[in-house]
Amino acid sequence: MTFRRKDLIRGQAAVVPGPVAVGALTNKFAWTTAADFKNDVEVLNYALTLEYLEAEFYRQGNAAGLVSGKAKTYLDQVQVDEESHVATIRSTIMDLGGSPVAAPGVDFGESFANRESYLTTAHVFENTGVSAYLGAAGYIEDKAILQAAAGIFGVEARHAAIIGNLLGLDAEGGVYMGAFETPKSSAEVLKAVAPFLTGPGAMKGDAAVTL
Repeated sequence: MTFRRKDLIRGQAAVVPGPVAVGALTNKFAWTTAADFKNDVEVLNYALTLEYLEAEFYRQGNAAGLVSGKAKTYLDQVQVDEESHVATIRSTIMDLGGSPVAAPGVDFGESFANRESYLTTAHVFENTGVSAYLGAAGYIEDKAILQAAAGIFGVEARHAAIIGNLLGLDAEGGVYMGAFETPKSSAEVLKAVAPFLTGPGAMKGDAAVTL
């Protein structure tokens, strides 16, 4: 199936196999900082990196068989959503004449030790994604892409709320973060996700390690 910029703008995302989230690990992976967002392609590549991470996280977590019933139904769909985000952002970058960054190597450590650790890590990822989209929104020049990114932002926030509910967290500060969402800089996002990145594309400090 061919993807175009209009797919992102209209919210039409196709499902792709989970392994796409860890493909092409030998290619250069550059994590841009907020100051380096020169155009929409760079902002989209920033978002794509987070989506790679989330898509692969749910692929591995759901395959581990840690959840059942309502939780499994929800997290299976969350995986589909994240894979759809990967496919659509990649196609949009290419439609704009850019090159999608390669997926980073990942190691989720003890995140899949049990149900609680899986859901807790998922909650961190989703809230990080929400803050990252909000923090990068001001650098998007194309209003149509900004609107589409806002749509993904909303989905990530709903994911976080669902997972917070599955964990039995308090409403404010757990299921949702308060009256307003808080944006995060790329440096703050890096700090949150760096422990899970490894191999080509691993991050140390503020620089990408490219092998």
